[in-house]
Amino acid sequence: MNNSLATTARLLGAGLRALLVLSVITGVLYPLAVTGVAQSLFPGAAGGSEVRADGRTVGSSLIGQSYDLPPKKGEGAPRPDLRWFQGRPANGLGVNSVNTRYHLLLSGATNLAADSGAVRGRCPAVPEEGTLCAQVLSARAAVARDNSVPGHPVTPADIPPDAVTSSGSGLDPDISPRYALLQVRRVAERNDLPVSRVRQLVDAHTEKRTLGFIGEPRVNVLELNVALSEAVARG
Repeated sequence: MNNSLATTARLLGAGLRALLVLSVITGVLYPLAVTGVAQSLFPGAAGGSEVRADGRTVGSSLIGQSYDLPPKKGEGAPRPDLRWFQGRPANGLGVNSVNTRYHLLLSGATNLAADSGAVRGRCPAVPEEGTLCAQVLSARAAVARDNSVPGHPVTPADIPPDAVTSSGSGLDPDISPRYALLQVRRVAERNDLPVSRVRQLVDAHTEKRTLGFIGEPRVNVLELNVALSEAVARG
C-alpha cells in the first residue's frame, strides 16, 4: 500500500513538474521569443499593418473599409462618397446580433452560386431579387453611373469583374489597377485635381504580382486614398 501511494505521489509530482515546465516554455518563453523576433524583423506586419495619416492610425492595409457619406434620416443603404476611390462590394458582410453592446461587422461571403439568377447561363434583364445576377447588374449600373463624367461615359464593357463582385471575406483591401483607373476621372473632378495627377497616384500605388508570378497586380484602396488626401491638402 505504501509503495503504491509513493509511486502515485512520485508520478503526480513528475506530471506537475512537466506541466509547469511546459507551461513556462510554451505559454511564456515561446510567445515572447516569437513576438520579439516578429517585432524586430517585421514591425509593421506584427503590429497589424497599420496605415497612418496625420499622426493617427486610419486603418489596416489588410482590411478593406467603406467610404460612404453619413446616412440621412430614413435612408436605407449608405451612398458612396464619390470623392474617394471605392473598393469592392461587400455583400457578404453580416452584423453582430448576439453581443449587441458593440456594433461589429462579421466577415463572410455571399455564398451565392456562380449561376445564381442566371437563365441558360446568362443574367436576364430583370433577375430575381437577392440573386448574384441581381447584385452584379445593380453594382454595374451604379459603377457606370457614378464614374461617368462629361465627355467620358463609362459603359458596362469598361467595368472589370472586381468592381461588381464581393471577395470571399467581404474585406478585400485591394482592387485591380483597371478598376482604379476607371475611377480616376471621377475622383479628379470631385477633388479639383488634374486627371494626370490622380493617374500618377494610381500608378505609384500599383503593386506587381508577388515574386513576379503569384496573384495579380493590385492597388490598396486605403493607401491610395491616404495619398489622395495628401494631394488634395497640397492643392
